[in-house]
Amino acid sequence: MNAPRAGFQRNGTVEIREEQRETWGTRAGFVLAAIGSAVGLGNLWGFPYKLYSYGGGAFLIPYLVALIAVGVPMLILEFTLGHSTQRAAPDAFGRLHRRFEMVGWWGILLSFVIITYYPVILAYCFSYLWFSLKALATGANLPWAGEGLAGVTNAGDFFYKTYLGYSEDLALGGLRLNIAVPLALTWLAMYLCIFRGVRFVGKIVWLTVPLPWIMLLILAARGLTLPGSPQGLAFYLNPDWSQLAKPSTWRFAFGQMFFSLSLAFGVMITYASFLHRRSDLNNNAALVGLADTATSFVAGLAVFATLGGMAFATQQAGHPVPVQEVVKGGPGLAFVAFPYALAQLPYPALFSAVFFITLVTLGIDSAFSITESILAAIVDKTGWRRGPVLIVMSLVGLAFSLVYATAGGLNWLGIVDGFVNGTWGIAFMGLLQCLVLGWLYRIDRLRRHANERSDWRLGAWWNGLIRFLAPVTLGTLVWWSMFDDFASPSGFLRDAQGRWHAGNVAGLAVVTLAPLLALAFSSLRGAREAAPHPARPAAPFASGLPALVAAVASVAAAVCGFAAVLAACRGGRPGDPAALAALAAAALAGAVAAAAAYRHIRRAAASGADPAWSARWAGILGTVALGAACGFFLALRTSVAATAAAPSAPAEGLSAAAYGIIAAIGVLVFGGLAWSLYRAVTAGAREDAAGERI
Repeated sequence: MNAPRAGFQRNGTVEIREEQRETWGTRAGFVLAAIGSAVGLGNLWGFPYKLYSYGGGAFLIPYLVALIAVGVPMLILEFTLGHSTQRAAPDAFGRLHRRFEMVGWWGILLSFVIITYYPVILAYCFSYLWFSLKALATGANLPWAGEGLAGVTNAGDFFYKTYLGYSEDLALGGLRLNIAVPLALTWLAMYLCIFRGVRFVGKIVWLTVPLPWIMLLILAARGLTLPGSPQGLAFYLNPDWSQLAKPSTWRFAFGQMFFSLSLAFGVMITYASFLHRRSDLNNNAALVGLADTATSFVAGLAVFATLGGMAFATQQAGHPVPVQEVVKGGPGLAFVAFPYALAQLPYPALFSAVFFITLVTLGIDSAFSITESILAAIVDKTGWRRGPVLIVMSLVGLAFSLVYATAGGLNWLGIVDGFVNGTWGIAFMGLLQCLVLGWLYRIDRLRRHANERSDWRLGAWWNGLIRFLAPVTLGTLVWWSMFDDFASPSGFLRDAQGRWHAGNVAGLAVVTLAPLLALAFSSLRGAREAAPHPARPAAPFASGLPALVAAVASVAAAVCGFAAVLAACRGGRPGDPAALAALAAAALAGAVAAAAAYRHIRRAAASGADPAWSARWAGILGTVALGAACGFFLALRTSVAATAAAPSAPAEGLSAAAYGIIAAIGVLVFGGLAWSLYRAVTAGAREDAAGERI
């Protein structure tokens, strides 16, 4: 890619550099690629399982709140940052301020860890697809086929013992060639998808994104026509409204939304950096968010309708297996429960092949999107040629992936994924991203940039979402989860006998190493140095001092609250007055500090000056303390009560409330998709009539 020409400012707003950077070619190619990145394997096993476990249809209420209040606004933020700078995540942050570059590298390094194990799951999918196609061609039974509870055991034994050679301890054991070979093919497929650049990716996604939707619709249609499908759907959609009063339901809803949309990986920033300068940003973000949610919902229909049909078939055969016997999250659902359910149906090999084609096409988009974000970051930083970098990166990634292709690989995959793709990794990165862009940067510039190019406009409310609601929400999730880890009765890093938990130590080491390496990478001089913003006079440090004092007080109160809540939880005192008082003080002081910082920033902007750094850091500390107070309060509330257990749905079919939920999803999600598509089509027609390129 050619070096950029000078010039970063235009009329005081963020402006992209005029350079010969490769583009997607069409808006539809970008939208499909972004949807492909967001929609992944977790949509098929993560969303349905969490909805089933935390309130059924009632879970959709906090999930949609999370999507609208945090998910889409943060997608707009990442799209705008990538498009305005036309750089991958590290260089994009670096062009705002040299010290921000490490934030981008932090996310990219976490992405690299993910891409070392994500292809291993795809290798499982390729293997099971081969088994299904082989059975279809020869007419033989599927190798995991069986009836009743014995069939469930057979499916589990085939996956864990026959295929994985699973070892329950953390020792790696020997390399499994039956995993290593499809793993190498997976990396080759990822390489072939992106080696010719994003314009070629924009063509590939016309196959890899619509195909899983078609397959999901086939599976859903087949499942919904099975005898007994209403029984499975009852587990999925019948609402348990009491779950809405439990903080854990909201925690998992926000967490699932955040991880599902690929936020904070750097992927969406990178993809948006290849957009043409006239491309829409706001409506594209809405399209991606709504399409991701629609895919998750339809995937749940397919999964639970099929499981209901499985339960009916086993009842008729005299070997009944209840739905709750086979519903498990993660790989257990994809490689044990669902294959077993499909084996109970007519033409099991055919529908098994359809299912694993769906998994492969769902996963491959997410895999090569993460690879592309890492590749673009390296190329932007070094100026090296794309082709050789991709070859070396693929070989290095394959070498690391082989660690998970061993007998103990699944254990380490779960450990690393739990840290990197959880609150210790990506959720914390999302919090950091909101704090940096919301408080340390002039976020009005990003909003103006998005509005100049979008089908509909953002108001000042968007600034508030990024500065206040998103970081407080993410902070609540992060601090609550970290508190639960450290307050665990079994210990987090060491148990009561002083023995180390090797998995937790290793996982924490990985997420701790990422920021250290990010700092080192950002300190290296790149091939393209960012042009600084024109200097503006800064407001006096003392003008933000009152807000900073309140922020420091809020942090001190939050620390005291942490200690008090920890003591209360260990003593079984969920209503401890000292803990509640400390948390209330932290929340109040944090809110005052954030409000005072926001007022100072508004005044500085009106006078044409930069806000004082004291006020900026007051906003950061205040929102962090407020999020910590909320997180510790929820930890205090749930310390004694058990978290949600898998519900037992009635044997009869869907309730009236479940039908209402289906109708509401149809109006909100699918209606929202139709509206966004209409705005995109009409905007495109107007620009075509004006002779402008989208």
